[in-house]
Amino acid sequence: MPLDTAAVDALAATDVRTVIPPEQFMPVLTASPFVPSRSMLNLRDAGAVPGSAIPAGRVFRCGTLEYAAKDPEALAWLAGHVRHIYDLRREGAERDGSLDPAIPGVENVWLPSRGSYPTPTLEDFAATEGVGAWKIQYLNVALAYSPTFKAVLEQVRDKPREPMLFHCSAGRDRTGVLAGLLHHLAGSPPEVAIRDYMLSRIGIEPVRDKLMPFAMNTVGITDPETPGFYNLVQLRPEYWNAFLEALDEKFGGWDGYITSPEGLGISKEDLETIKVNMRTE
Repeated sequence: MPLDTAAVDALAATDVRTVIPPEQFMPVLTASPFVPSRSMLNLRDAGAVPGSAIPAGRVFRCGTLEYAAKDPEALAWLAGHVRHIYDLRREGAERDGSLDPAIPGVENVWLPSRGSYPTPTLEDFAATEGVGAWKIQYLNVALAYSPTFKAVLEQVRDKPREPMLFHCSAGRDRTGVLAGLLHHLAGSPPEVAIRDYMLSRIGIEPVRDKLMPFAMNTVGITDPETPGFYNLVQLRPEYWNAFLEALDEKFGGWDGYITSPEGLGISKEDLETIKVNMRTE
């Protein structure tokens, strides 16, 4: 029986301070658009998100594949459902010792980021309930990871029916920005891109006990009540909308970002081809 979309949306809006119990998150994570997996975190089909215009089975997103490499079921699923894997993790410690698994018939793509990747401070996240900081952060993601984003769109242009999967570590922010780009190209309504973005609140809840201490260690704190921290680890529609505002201010929106040399540098002709391909079953 399909889950009630409004109920799932409400669960995804749960404040990060509140623990979502397994009896609430497991029914969601074992039903579409999520793909049940014991080793692939936050795995879902962006085309199966309610209201999505992306063809189902074409675009998958998740967190790290580190544990999938040791899981025969995960490897079999990847071999059967994916032809290209795009790794959005940073060079260095984030990828060292945990490269994506080599799977016959599946292309692994990793490209260095472009330029610096500045991160707002906790003080920035404390201001304006984090909206201003996330506005900057998500725009930085779109700029820094443009080489991989461009490679994804080139695949859509040239091999649109070959299914892809892309991931970062948690499958939340970097992965979320790329998913938002593809939703735009497919013509998904804005509220659907937000729904997909917010679903990561549920998707990463099974590893909450690992991610929260990791996030605190990353920013050098021991008290989660430190001003700004909860805004750093929170997901809110306001953060996504602030990012779209930043795109509008700098590029005039997604299309301007795609065609600008400062963005992806894709021709207008190719952009139209990509849109058609994203909207064709």
